Amino acid sequence: MTEVLINQGRIRILADGEVAEWLTQDWFAPEWWKHEGLVLKSLGGRGQAVLLDSSVGHLVLRRFLRGGWVSRLSEDAYLNLGIHRSRAFREFRLLKTLRRLQLPVPEPVAASFEPNGLTYKAGLLTRFIPDASELAELAPQLSIAQWSDLASTLEDFFSAGLSHPDLNARNLLLDRSGQWHLLDLDRAVLRGREVDGRAMCRRLARSLEKLCLSGWRQGFDASLGRFC
Repeated sequence: MTEVLINQGRIRILADGEVAEWLTQDWFAPEWWKHEGLVLKSLGGRGQAVLLDSSVGHLVLRRFLRGGWVSRLSEDAYLNLGIHRSRAFREFRLLKTLRRLQLPVPEPVAASFEPNGLTYKAGLLTRFIPDASELAELAPQLSIAQWSDLASTLEDFFSAGLSHPDLNARNLLLDRSGQWHLLDLDRAVLRGREVDGRAMCRRLARSLEKLCLSGWRQGFDASLGRFC
């Protein structure tokens, strides 16, 4: 994938070269897609991701939104430390790197950097993963083999050195072919060495507990228990 940096007024867009000619700043505005009647559905999450029917295929748009107490001060503005340190640009490039390592993450399409003095706002466009469901929906009915596949997939990420600060039951997808995918890598980093996945797997277990699901613990413990 060739990177292209596009100037759209004050907004900078980092894009896959194959789709760069189509992109405008409107592509990062959910309201514009709604006005055009091209929002297929809301996918939820902190960034209120939406599925789009674009001229280059089905895409997912996620705006970067703050959580916790700091969101009371600003919902979507981040301290501007420079374009290449912005969250969307970093996630775009991390996704590219992970895909080069043949790890199952969404294909990045474009990232926006929207500066406003000392702060900036951001968005990210990725390819939609079709025919896939969240672990949060599937956990009660997963087979031991599917849990084992999930454990193997996560082990691949840990071996590659990925540290994910928010591994949870809503950012793991299982597609129809049986492949697991990891989403929402905001603030995730590659450490350059194998990482200890225990804290991440404990966080994943807590997210399943919060959903008050039944029937997941046996499969989880049998496959992922060694990480916890």
